Amino acid sequence: MEALSSSADMKKLPVLLFLACALPLAAQTPAGSTGSNVDKARAALNAMVQALGGNRWLSAQDSYVEGTIAAFYEGKPTGVNVRYWQWSTPSEERIDLNEKTHDKLNWIQIYTGRQCWEITWQGKKAMAKDVCDSAIRRRNHSIETAIRVWMKNPNTLLIDDGQSLAERHLAEQVTLIDEGNDAITIQMDADTHLPLSCSWSWRDPVYHDKDTDVEEFADYHQIDGIATPFTITRLHNGDMVQQRFVLKAAYNVPLPPDGFDIDAIAAHVVRP
Repeated sequence: MEALSSSADMKKLPVLLFLACALPLAAQTPAGSTGSNVDKARAALNAMVQALGGNRWLSAQDSYVEGTIAAFYEGKPTGVNVRYWQWSTPSEERIDLNEKTHDKLNWIQIYTGRQCWEITWQGKKAMAKDVCDSAIRRRNHSIETAIRVWMKNPNTLLIDDGQSLAERHLAEQVTLIDEGNDAITIQMDADTHLPLSCSWSWRDPVYHDKDTDVEEFADYHQIDGIATPFTITRLHNGDMVQQRFVLKAAYNVPLPPDGFDIDAIAAHVVRP
């Protein structure tokens, strides 16, 4: 999940979100039911899981990623590039960020449950509500959540949307819709079955208009038997807002010292 927070440095980075058009519930079949369209949707999602690594992907307890983040505004690069180190579990995430040329950490972000914290040498503080909401929204609409949570819910509708072109790839598209009419749309490469994008939509609480967000995946590498995208692009209402370039990744790795203990981490952050 990751939105970059609202400190002076991080204000230069736009808040990241993603999309998926919520489809009407009428005349659809729940995930636990059978039917040609539902069967095709379930088969496509199962093929995607196998392409990602099957049981290795499903049983991964945590992941580690390090790389760089490039920010965009109205689809144009801002010139801001941040180095990051990220540890994730199904329910928690820690991101250490650094804008310098040397590996001196500038700030740490912790996402645990529905709480989002930023830690610097000045101490800890809760992130702005909109930043935290966007991070939670991304986690709740991720491919991992779609498979491990949504797909297991018998009230979730599965819809095979057929094939379309996505970034010059022939893609199979499946939409999952929950009982609240929230939706996740996943596009998979028709040949490799690997995810090409994950998208969802949400209504802005202030302006009440619908925002659409997309996360695109490319440049897959096999890491510990799991297909891992090394380029992740995020778009908000059609504009690119961020690109992440992975330099290193691993799964089922030890957590860093202090892990997700906010107070312990804050006590050990060194003043610059």
